[in-house]
Amino acid sequence: VQLQASGGGLVQPGGSLRLSCAASGRFVSINVWSWYRQAPGKQRELVASIGSIGSANYGDSVKGRFTMSRDNAKKVYLQMSSLKPEDTAVYYCKAWSAGNEYWGQGTQVTVSS
Repeated sequence: VQLQASGGGLVQPGGSLRLSCAASGRFVSINVWSWYRQAPGKQRELVASIGSIGSANYGDSVKGRFTMSRDNAKKVYLQMSSLKPEDTAVYYCKAWSAGNEYWGQGTQVTVSS
């Protein structure tokens, strides 16, 4: 499974961005998708995750501002609203498939005026 994350960029505080993560390669299904982020000097943290059924779960710092969704079996999104400077980080998508985890390359999100 190869994951390609995109959609990052520079945005002002209070603004919005939508990240995408697309999967390619040969796989049967992705059981769980997740978004993580890592800010400079900090540990990587879980932002949101979604399984094959049910709704997404969110980290406390993004609840009410971020929404994760699945487009189909091969793509997920992270809609980020009311962005804050502390949301600045490299955002990574991760997928679990057939007992293995796969990571995308990361996309930079910078929230600054």
